[in-house]
Amino acid sequence: MIDVLRAIILQLISLMLLAIFGRVIISWLVIAGMRNAFLFRLDLALSTVTAPLMRPIRRIIPTMGMFDFTPMVAIIILLVIRSALASA
Repeated sequence: MIDVLRAIILQLISLMLLAIFGRVIISWLVIAGMRNAFLFRLDLALSTVTAPLMRPIRRIIPTMGMFDFTPMVAIIILLVIRSALASA
């Protein structure tokens, strides 16, 4: 039972990592001038999924100019949790 729960949590962490990477790539595309309805809908869906993790981190680490380090910190946190769960 615990192995199944661990596997599910590891998969959720992997999906969250992909969602964060997706948001980062979409933000780069928007900055580069690529703007269409599909990108905005995809960004809204990914931000809905990642907001519960990113919002508390964003309160602690403010945006510095154009740079938002929140995704990097969230990725590091998720990788540490994934590593701890995988080795347990």
